[in-house]
Amino acid sequence: MDEETAIVNNNTRNEKIRFFFKNNKRLLISIFSSIVILLIAYFIFDEYKEKKKIKISNQYNSIVTGYSKNNAETTAQALIKLISKKDSTYSPLSLYFIIDNKLIKEPSKVNELFDIVIEDIYLDREIKNLIIYKKAMYNADIISENELLDILNPILKSESVWKSHALLLMADFFEHSNNLIKSKDFLEEIVNSELANNEIRIEAERRLKRKFGE
Repeated sequence: MDEETAIVNNNTRNEKIRFFFKNNKRLLISIFSSIVILLIAYFIFDEYKEKKKIKISNQYNSIVTGYSKNNAETTAQALIKLISKKDSTYSPLSLYFIIDNKLIKEPSKVNELFDIVIEDIYLDREIKNLIIYKKAMYNADIISENELLDILNPILKSESVWKSHALLLMADFFEHSNNLIKSKDFLEEIVNSELANNEIRIEAERRLKRKFGE
């Protein structure tokens, strides 16, 4: 009796499945087709991104290898165009090349490029923090205390690996401004931080002993 019941239940279940597929044939085909189309679109887009990356890489390499002092302005314009493509690798590299070779003299224009890289490009958090730190270093000699703090705040308020670097930069800034009390505060924050870079902690301790006898 139990076997007969099991057979009936199994046949009923199979009949329900056949009935479901029969009555939902169009819906199931539509769902399957959509999945296939999405997969194809994904792989096409992924291939497109890879080709685009290779193209930008080739453009960057061509620009920097062809650079000379005679074509500095042309090189700068070409690198600015690369930055505008908002590539996570070659936009920052283009900016660094411009800064390292002083291809743009106006700080305001360089800062505009920094803002594009920092604000408009999806980057790993620590890569972004590194670029923020580089922006602060670039501006440290030409801006006020508050402006420098505004740039560094995203790092100073975090537990970033670049935080101790940012604190040391602020200590340097106040030392050069002859504000030794504030410089000391930042040095002490480095020393007291458990996450501080070891070399920077040692440097902060050395400065505190040399300047303040601590």
